[in-house]
Amino acid sequence: MAEKQEKTTAEKGGLKKLLTSRKARHGSVAVIITAIAVAAVILINVIVGLLVDRFPELKADFTSNKAFDLSDDTVEYMSRLKKDVKLYLIAEKNDFLSASTYFVQAHNLLEKMESKSDRRFTFEFVDTTTNPNFVKQFPKLNWKTNEIVAVISCGDQYKGLKIEDCFTYDEDYYNQAGTYQWTGTTIEQAVVKGALYVTNKNRVVVDVMTGEGESGYDSITDLLSDNAYEVNEVSLLTGKLSEKADFVLIYAPQSDISEKSYETLKAWLENGKKYGKNLIYVPNADPRVGKTDTPNLDSLLNEYGMALSDGFVYETSSNYKINYNSGADFSFIVEPSEDYTKDLKNSNLPIVTMYARGVDIKDANTAHALLSASEESGILPFDAKEDFNYNDHIKKQTIAIAAEGQKAGTDAYSKVIVFSSNTMLGETAMSYPSFNNNAYFLNVVNTIADKDDDTVVIQSKSLQSATLGAPNAATSNVMMIIFVIIIPAAILIVGIVLWIRRRHQ
Repeated sequence: MAEKQEKTTAEKGGLKKLLTSRKARHGSVAVIITAIAVAAVILINVIVGLLVDRFPELKADFTSNKAFDLSDDTVEYMSRLKKDVKLYLIAEKNDFLSASTYFVQAHNLLEKMESKSDRRFTFEFVDTTTNPNFVKQFPKLNWKTNEIVAVISCGDQYKGLKIEDCFTYDEDYYNQAGTYQWTGTTIEQAVVKGALYVTNKNRVVVDVMTGEGESGYDSITDLLSDNAYEVNEVSLLTGKLSEKADFVLIYAPQSDISEKSYETLKAWLENGKKYGKNLIYVPNADPRVGKTDTPNLDSLLNEYGMALSDGFVYETSSNYKINYNSGADFSFIVEPSEDYTKDLKNSNLPIVTMYARGVDIKDANTAHALLSASEESGILPFDAKEDFNYNDHIKKQTIAIAAEGQKAGTDAYSKVIVFSSNTMLGETAMSYPSFNNNAYFLNVVNTIADKDDDTVVIQSKSLQSATLGAPNAATSNVMMIIFVIIIPAAILIVGIVLWIRRRHQ
């Protein structure tokens, strides 16, 4: 019995000695530190995951083109959304996310839009296979074509979105192979445009005149449609203007309007002496064609105190020329008056024109300039000789490139607005992000229509150029501090502490 007790005591002493040995202490410390580090990493990941699920905007985007971030315009629009807007994605969630990286990107953007709107905007997935009654909620949509991939709604207003509204793809590849090769996502634009549409019940009507060879106005009509205007094409040769129309657009006609069309437009502008109508006229200023005789359109302008010049405006001031070349240039920056610049989001961007005819103000009591060339500009006549000297014909005064004439009625004004260059409102100038042509034109129409400026211009997001990088100095500094200073310093400190502890034990 005594021997057994001595053995037990010896074993206990051995165990105590083992636990208090240098090897055990150091091994335990290493195991404990490793366990704590692993647990901390897991805990941090769990916490961050929960926070990101609740606040999607916390997701960091280090791609050079901010492919996973919302544009500033979208953030602003979503933050002031006053009505509840719902987006239904016609797909099962897992199928949607597995279709392409662009669909994952789109889902991420939608989450951020939902968060920025304070849940005024929400989205959900709907599988019409398991929920066939869903389509009955939207009877005006054509479900037979299978083109609708999403529905956006607000109250009883709704709009279907097609695949080309939400994503970009290689059309040549699709036509040959019959399958999609995705190149980018435009779901951000599609949702904002859709929200603008469904949240506006009383839309401003714009009739676009056709029948005189008009073409190239898609950039304007797309812009107006995207911003909740109702755009209709009307030929006065076979139809008539809508009584509800607030604007008529005449864009780059190749010939003059008829006498009958002239009388129709004149009566429409007078509106039974009540006025309150608006005509936007963009002449066909094609340098290859020169002057086109348009006596009826000229008469209409003359009644509103304006006339088109018989030539193209050129600019000699290096402060306004786009190309900064010597001599005269027909492409230049114009100076806006204060009439329609108050609500421009970025007034620092230039408004440019190319091959403008110029507008003569015949009656200063009726008409005034909106956009002007500098005092160092001139006009090259259509019949100019080869020896024409540009410097000898500088006007020494500003030349109107866009102008507005108006007449007062019993209730309101009717306005005729002339932009003397169709190129300045063409696709290139209107879509170029460094120019303000797009925003200025829409601001003119919004102001006249007394419509809130909800202009949203968003670029397509492609992952092809979405390489990791530091897109600005602030991001570069943060990344340098984290990866070059903080993390190495933390590792060094931990190493020194462990070395000192082991040194003294």
